[in-house]
Amino acid sequence: MDVDFVYVKFARVWIPDTVDVWQSAELLKDYKSGDTVLHLKTEDDKETQYRIDPKTKELPPLRNPDILVGENDLTALSYLHEPAILHNLKVRFMDSKLIYTYCGIVLVAINPYEQLPIYGEDIINAYSGQNMGDMDPHIFAVAEEAYKQMARDERNQSIIVSGESGAGKTVSAKYAMRYFATVSGSASEANVEEKVLASNPIMESIGNAKTTRNDNSSRFGKYIEIGFDKKYRITGANMRTYLLEKSRVVFQAEDERNYHILYQLCASKHLPEFKDLRLGHALNFNYTNFGGSPVIEGIDDAKEMMNTRHACTLLGINESHQMGIFRVLAAVLHLGNVTVQANDRDAENCFIPPKTEHLIIFCELLGVDYEQMAHWLCHRKIITGSETYIKPMPKLQAINARDALAKHIYASVFNWIVHHVNRALRASVKQHSFIGVLDIYGFETFEINSFEQFCINYANEKLQQQFNMHVFKLEQEEYMKEEIPWTLIDFYDNQPCINLIEAKLGILDLLDEECKMPKGSDDTWAQKLYNTHLNKCALFQKPRMSNRAFIIKHFADQVEYQCEGFLEKNKDTVYEEQITVLKASKLTLLAELFQDEKQVSSPTDGRPPFARATVKSAKPRALQPSKEHKKSVGHQFRNSLHLLMETLNATTPHYVRCIKPNDDKFAFTFDPKRAVQQLRACGVLETIRISAAGFPSRWTYQEFFNRYRVLMKQKDVLSDKKLTCKNVLEKLIKDQDKYQFGKTKIFFRAGQVAYLEKLRADKLRVACIRIQKTIRSWLQRKKYLRMRSAAITIQRYVRGYQARCYAQFLRRTRAAILIQKYQRMYAARQKFLRFRSATIVIQSFIRGFRGRRQYKAILREQKATILQKHMRGWMARCKYRRTHHAIIYLQCCYRRMMAKRELKKLKIEARSVEHYKTLNIGMENKIVQLQCKVNNQTKEMKSLLEKLVSLESTYTHETDKLRTEVDKLRVNEGSAKVSSNKITCLMEEIAILRKELVETQAQKKRLEESADKYKAETDVVVTQLKEQNALLKSEKEMLNCRIQVQAKEITETMERQNEEETKQLQVDLNDERSRYQSLLNEFCKLEERYDNLKEEMSLVSITKPGHRRTDSTHSSNESEYTYNSLLSSELGESEDVTRRTEEYPEMKGALDMSLFLKLQKRVTELEQEKQALQVELDTKEEQALRSKKEAEDQQLMARSTELEYESLKRQELESENKKLKNELNELHRALTDKSAPQATAPGAPAYKVLLDHLNAATEELEVRKEEVLILRSQLVSQKEAVACKETMTEPILFLEDVRKMKDQGEITQAFVGLKETNRPSQDCQLLNEDGELWIVYEGLKQANRLLESQLQGQKKVYENELEILRGEVQNLKEEINRQQQLLAQNLQLPPEARIEASLQHEITRLTNENLYYEELYADDPMKYQFYRISLYKRIIDLMEQLEKQDKTVRKLKKQLKVFAKKIGELEVGQTENVSPAQLTDEPIRPVNIPRKEKDFQGMLEYKKDDELKLIKNLILELKPRGVAVNLIPGLPAYILFMCVRHADYINDDQRVRSLLTSTINGIKKILKKRSDDFEIVSFWLSNTSRFLHCLKQYSGEEAFMKHNTPRQNDHCLRNFDLAEYRQVISDLAIQIYQQLTKVLENALQPMIVSGMLEHETIQGVSGLKPTGLRKRTSSVADEGTYTLDSIVRQLNNFHSIMCQHGMDPELIKQIVKQMFYIIGSVTLNNLLLRKDMCSWSKGMQIRYNVSQLEEWLRDKNLQTSGAKETLEPLIQAAQLLQVKKKTDEDAEAICSMCNAITTAQIVKVLNLYTPVNEFEERVTASFIRTIQVRLQNRKDSPQLLMDAKHIFPVTFPFNPSSLALESIQIPGSMNLGFLLRV
Repeated sequence: MDVDFVYVKFARVWIPDTVDVWQSAELLKDYKSGDTVLHLKTEDDKETQYRIDPKTKELPPLRNPDILVGENDLTALSYLHEPAILHNLKVRFMDSKLIYTYCGIVLVAINPYEQLPIYGEDIINAYSGQNMGDMDPHIFAVAEEAYKQMARDERNQSIIVSGESGAGKTVSAKYAMRYFATVSGSASEANVEEKVLASNPIMESIGNAKTTRNDNSSRFGKYIEIGFDKKYRITGANMRTYLLEKSRVVFQAEDERNYHILYQLCASKHLPEFKDLRLGHALNFNYTNFGGSPVIEGIDDAKEMMNTRHACTLLGINESHQMGIFRVLAAVLHLGNVTVQANDRDAENCFIPPKTEHLIIFCELLGVDYEQMAHWLCHRKIITGSETYIKPMPKLQAINARDALAKHIYASVFNWIVHHVNRALRASVKQHSFIGVLDIYGFETFEINSFEQFCINYANEKLQQQFNMHVFKLEQEEYMKEEIPWTLIDFYDNQPCINLIEAKLGILDLLDEECKMPKGSDDTWAQKLYNTHLNKCALFQKPRMSNRAFIIKHFADQVEYQCEGFLEKNKDTVYEEQITVLKASKLTLLAELFQDEKQVSSPTDGRPPFARATVKSAKPRALQPSKEHKKSVGHQFRNSLHLLMETLNATTPHYVRCIKPNDDKFAFTFDPKRAVQQLRACGVLETIRISAAGFPSRWTYQEFFNRYRVLMKQKDVLSDKKLTCKNVLEKLIKDQDKYQFGKTKIFFRAGQVAYLEKLRADKLRVACIRIQKTIRSWLQRKKYLRMRSAAITIQRYVRGYQARCYAQFLRRTRAAILIQKYQRMYAARQKFLRFRSATIVIQSFIRGFRGRRQYKAILREQKATILQKHMRGWMARCKYRRTHHAIIYLQCCYRRMMAKRELKKLKIEARSVEHYKTLNIGMENKIVQLQCKVNNQTKEMKSLLEKLVSLESTYTHETDKLRTEVDKLRVNEGSAKVSSNKITCLMEEIAILRKELVETQAQKKRLEESADKYKAETDVVVTQLKEQNALLKSEKEMLNCRIQVQAKEITETMERQNEEETKQLQVDLNDERSRYQSLLNEFCKLEERYDNLKEEMSLVSITKPGHRRTDSTHSSNESEYTYNSLLSSELGESEDVTRRTEEYPEMKGALDMSLFLKLQKRVTELEQEKQALQVELDTKEEQALRSKKEAEDQQLMARSTELEYESLKRQELESENKKLKNELNELHRALTDKSAPQATAPGAPAYKVLLDHLNAATEELEVRKEEVLILRSQLVSQKEAVACKETMTEPILFLEDVRKMKDQGEITQAFVGLKETNRPSQDCQLLNEDGELWIVYEGLKQANRLLESQLQGQKKVYENELEILRGEVQNLKEEINRQQQLLAQNLQLPPEARIEASLQHEITRLTNENLYYEELYADDPMKYQFYRISLYKRIIDLMEQLEKQDKTVRKLKKQLKVFAKKIGELEVGQTENVSPAQLTDEPIRPVNIPRKEKDFQGMLEYKKDDELKLIKNLILELKPRGVAVNLIPGLPAYILFMCVRHADYINDDQRVRSLLTSTINGIKKILKKRSDDFEIVSFWLSNTSRFLHCLKQYSGEEAFMKHNTPRQNDHCLRNFDLAEYRQVISDLAIQIYQQLTKVLENALQPMIVSGMLEHETIQGVSGLKPTGLRKRTSSVADEGTYTLDSIVRQLNNFHSIMCQHGMDPELIKQIVKQMFYIIGSVTLNNLLLRKDMCSWSKGMQIRYNVSQLEEWLRDKNLQTSGAKETLEPLIQAAQLLQVKKKTDEDAEAICSMCNAITTAQIVKVLNLYTPVNEFEERVTASFIRTIQVRLQNRKDSPQLLMDAKHIFPVTFPFNPSSLALESIQIPGSMNLGFLLRV
């Protein structure tokens, strides 16, 4: 390729720049050989000149075409040089937000300083199992590559993570370990992967610190070996540490911090457990305040302390050890505050002030002696040959000794923690292989570089050498594999630099030698370096201005090191006296740190540098017996580095280079200068240089042919693609050295791909120009023809328009003249009319004015006359009133005078005697009359006195006689008092009632008044309301219109809300169903794991003769689902275990005894927990029963007390009646048997009166006796009713009460008992004396009158009830007769119709009875309620009796059939092998000819012993292919259900349970054995769902019997409700569905990416981009290429198998939906993680592929399955790749179109969009920001990838079968001859 042909006008080159390092420019004219200047124009349109070096004549590097910019692999660039690499990284980082980029075998990771959502578990799953070059660059891809190579090559791997501080090394290593922990899992139950991840926060807290470049900088290197077993699961880990920066403990630079753990301690000082540490703020301690920046923004040190403690606990560091560590670290902080003061007299002496607070705290925390520590901090011991001296130290030396002690203590704690972390991560099983993760410091150079930077750069030299050799080796292997001639490639060898450092008499050797010198110093060591290496080694130089520094030219840069401090840091001296004081500590942890220094200092296999300081002893060095103390830090570091290199060389390395984009930690900000420095230092540019020296661009023949097909002519295309490519290349590139042909690839030199791209672009440009020319000509011609036609049309229309306008003008002119004529006439007439009207108006107004004026004058005169008339009348009346008043006054005065005169005359007459005489004449007559009356009264009084005297004598005589009787009656005064008390009580009640009546009347009166008042107010209010109502009606009418409008709106909104809520509820239902099925899936996994462990345990138990143990915690399937009614069968369980052990007698293998013991221990614990839970359950049940029983007892006791109280009342009444009866009998005997006085003799009036009263009392007593008996019967019936109400099981016995009331014998017995009790002891004669008997009778009558009134009402009530009960008895008799008749009729019916007829009759009877009693008790609802309760109890009893009778009848019928069958077999002979059809054709006796419908009832009978054979032949050994092709779909399900029907028919619950359990276990077993066979899984999913449908269809539930035939309804289950088993089988079907989904996913997974994305279904549309990506040689060999046709064929295969198996159509739709979701999600996830797939042409390919899948759905009639909707995210992503992406309108269209994909996915696709051709344009960053702004309010998941593992919740819609069970025939090929048809 000629240079003149490349450096032409418009070619773009890179020129150096002081700011951006490199700047892009464009040539303004062609370059010609010999030109010394290039004329360029930069991107900011500035013209410049680039001078070419006349010596080297090197031209500026060319810029790659834009189509190559942004590649995943830097080696894929055509021009490989520093500016191309820098620009590609910048474009990916800044524009596409991609932080990872490949550079050959190196992963370049740029720290984004921002959290990115690219490390989730979904991303891990996406990268798992993928080849390294198939996906976008990622740390997970490197981890997967290492894991895959370890598993395939069985070779240990290493991931080397390096970079500057703050570049993200620790985070990258952390993510790599997280990937291993997620992908591999743990080999034991100890969760080692969690412990490996938990070690990170511990190591970060004790080994990381804030620096000026990084807030979480690792100040040590570590190499973590993650161990794996043979199954490549994590078993453990081991950590090695390197070069801890101990100097940071005592000093930090400005704006830096000490180690995090110290600040975490200070932030947690408020905790109670940290009170004893006596900590304060970090600013109060010298060791944490040197940098002046104790706080990191956004970091909570107290919270980080909690995380650290939690991680320590997880790793087995107990609380006591943690507190010990914190005490030691707190002591270090206090030690830093100990002040050392110089002696004023002697400068060589120093001292610590007495009672220094911080030293006291230090000694208390560490448990050491204060005086000893204070002494040895300021003194040291020197031992000579025979004497010992104690020498004081100067202040500076003492401070250095104090700091050295603090560093030594911190390093010891660090090593102790590392040792314990390793012990916690130690593998419990043997390690098979490991993957090492090396997190080590990158190349460092500062203004002042010391011993630490020297060691770091030395380590990087070693790593760079190993890296160069590995890259060189891989390049050589690639060339040899492709059989390309190998030429040596010159690369930088840094072995001379390594020799300068570590060889004999090298820098480290001279440093160790100087440390051994008694008076060695940094200056003398520097002079030795100058003398040894200066001017002898080109890599070693001396600074011009310093004699205490040296310069080394490293591979990355030359570094100047200051010699000051080298010797001291290399020695790392701590005085032995101080260590001795610490060894005597009372703190256990501190003593442990120093008691075994060797053990503590070597926590890992490799001895870490700076892990232990050399303890400087007071004795001479010659007396030290151990050589370990002589090893310097440099020597230790060199040894550990050699050990690390041996480990790395023994593994396959993988490289991750971390780049820090800027020093300010700004997110996504790129500093080119800093990036170039790191690229040079980390070896990326060296990799590029090695690649560029050979053939960096590599293409397969097929890729080359597809890309550059446009450069070939038709005659050049041959059938052999390889030969075609050779012929074309020979024509296009003349220089044969620019390319090489390998076996499978074409290798190109640097720049050749760009040249080919230029040729391709030119060819396409010429073709485009030709196409544009033709198209533009055609468009212009079409445009001209359209314009000509339009012009003619316009002219025609314009001329017509003009003619029409002229004609219209003429018509308008004539019309205007007419209008003017009529308008003028109208105007003149209007004017005349106005004048005439105005004249008439004026005349009328004038005439009116005159008339009104005349009228007013007449009216005024009339009014004046009226006023005069009224005034004159008023004046006359006033005059008259005055005169009349004067006359009356005069009359009054005169009459008063005359009255006074008459009064004087009357007074004189009253004083005279004659007047009194006239008055007394009347009084004398009255007195005479009164005297006569008095005389008459005295006469009457005398007669009355005589009568009174006679009466008094009679009264006294009678009183004497009755006095004795009164004395006798005083005995009965108590009873009278009781009656009187009752009367008084009643009187009081009457008084109270009267009082209440009065109050009520008063209240009533008040209420009436208030009611009247309220009524008046109400009338007023009503009137007001009427007025308001009138107003409201008008408002109502106005509002009705609004309400109607609003109602419509509300209805619409409610409908929308209802629709949304319905959708949300459906989503929630699906989520809940999905959650349940996911839990079921997890349960299945645990169950499978449990079964595996159980099998292993059973195998172990078999290997031990004479000892066999069955796991007691194992239960059957139904017990695991916790269904109470499904009892686990221990017999079947033991048989299952026996079968397992018999089927696997040849299984061998060494079982891990520790795992077995753990499992055995776990099993015993589970047994104990089970027993404890069972005991607790039993106790709770007992408590519940006890509490229930106590409550029932309390109710019974309360009721019994009430009954006892009623019985006592009854007994009292009976006793009182008995007493009255006895007394009356005695009175009767006294009156009849013995002689009595005359007053009571027979015939006497008193005797007759008493005898009449006695007879009445006797009758009343008889009545009372009957009432008592009625009361007794009432109490008994009430007691029975209460008992019946409490139990609700026995009916009320009404007939018993009737018998008690009708029993005359009991009445007679009661009457005799009343007569015989309470006989009085007095003589009957005495009772009849003085009329005493009559008084007694009156008292008794008054006493019993109240009781009589109460009992009379009850008597009437119970008489009515008696009549009702008699009617019921009669009805019951009639009902019994009717039932007997019905029974006789039922016995004549066939057995099938008996039960139905009896039930129908019983329902009719109960209905009639219910209607009768409803009418009877219509007035008394309580009685009707009691009747309904009794009726329900009777119905329950009848149903129970009916069920018992049905069971008995079934058993008898079954026995009868069995006996009949046996008799038939004995008579006919052996007929087992004869089919039922043949049996019907054979001549049999007429008596035994059965009908076929009755002979076979759709049941299969089997013996109990044949159950295992049934399961074996029907499930375990059945071949689905033969069943699906030749027999009825779902035949095994029908056979199993027919067996279940027979077990239900014979009412054998044990057989039903055993058969269902065995069926479930058998299906699980066959699915476990053939878990990857789609045909098996599909077959049993179909049969399980059919079995479930059969259980529903024949369950007898109305909801499932709607579609059944009458014959199918007869086949329903009768004895058992298998609803709970239906749930178990439904769960089993869900498990099978999930297993089927996994089989589908495993079958489709390899095809999806290749068929949907990579394969070109439309040839020629998508020309592959010239990536030149080299597939990793370590990747797994690619499998056969899949196409879309492969996917369609697989879908057809799945669909045909499911249809053959008779799977339900709804279930097939759900499976197809799941398959399409897998295809769509996997395709979209790969699209989001592959930049090379995001192009316009690939979008077209995807849409075409999706259309083919939709066509497949239409062919299979599966459009309604919802499968198309699952592809919507993929369709929208493909559309997003094809739409325009420039303007705001395009952004709006994208936002409205892409509603099925998330914002993160839209932005990711736009960032990944890559043009395939130069004619396409990239998506600008501003457009992406516009999209983000528009979508910021969208609420969607932040997750980037779709969950490809998601399984839609499955449902099993009920699908009844129309197949009759009796028509099913069992083929002989199934070996089920032992089943008998019933």
